[in-house]
Amino acid sequence: MSDSSPSPAAIPPILPEYPEFSCAAVVVAGGQSSRLGHVPKASLSDGTNTLLGCALQAVRQASPRVVVGPDTLPVPSDVLLTREDPPFSGPAAAIHAGLERVAAQCEGSGTPTPKWCLILGVDTPRIAPAVQRLMRTAAANDATARPLSHEGDSPASEGFWGVSGGIYQPLVGIYRYESIRSVFSEGTTDASVRSFLRRLNPVSVELSAQHTADVDTWEQAERLGYTTSLWSSY
Repeated sequence: MSDSSPSPAAIPPILPEYPEFSCAAVVVAGGQSSRLGHVPKASLSDGTNTLLGCALQAVRQASPRVVVGPDTLPVPSDVLLTREDPPFSGPAAAIHAGLERVAAQCEGSGTPTPKWCLILGVDTPRIAPAVQRLMRTAAANDATARPLSHEGDSPASEGFWGVSGGIYQPLVGIYRYESIRSVFSEGTTDASVRSFLRRLNPVSVELSAQHTADVDTWEQAERLGYTTSLWSSY
């Protein structure tokens, strides 16, 4: 009887046109949601999908996928869940925790660490097209073997971050995994995410304001249609 289990070669690539591209994802989902009266953002639903579900769907091609938030978050079995230490110590600390969880998963499974890592907040329900653009931008850069750099004499860049209408989106970006892990390795508690990302000299990628629209207030939640909380607390 033959072994019917799929071989590694049978696993489809993340992006068919870039078969060597590898990418993890860290979804930041454990903030205090103070402008929403502490209602968990991840729980907000449009009647079909939650914000957490939208984020995970947007990064569905990444592996591993890590959500950083409370251990009560309902994540699928193929998604890893971890927590920043201490809890509620900010998105920079959450990114650090997520990146370390990626490393632990790869080490434990004996698989190579990914070349790239998506960083995404949980509050952008229409972000999927922007994620696709970021992944293809990173993959194309690898395929053409072009060094990432700014104009002039700026240091080489180690990733791409989203910009929409002149506003930088620190929680919408893709970065070389080893580089971003090194940058976020220490001092992240209650720190600014941008202060760490700037060390990577990211290249700006213009994204649609429609795709990057986020939920920080109830007014924004109503505008995007995510007004029902499926759980009241973490």
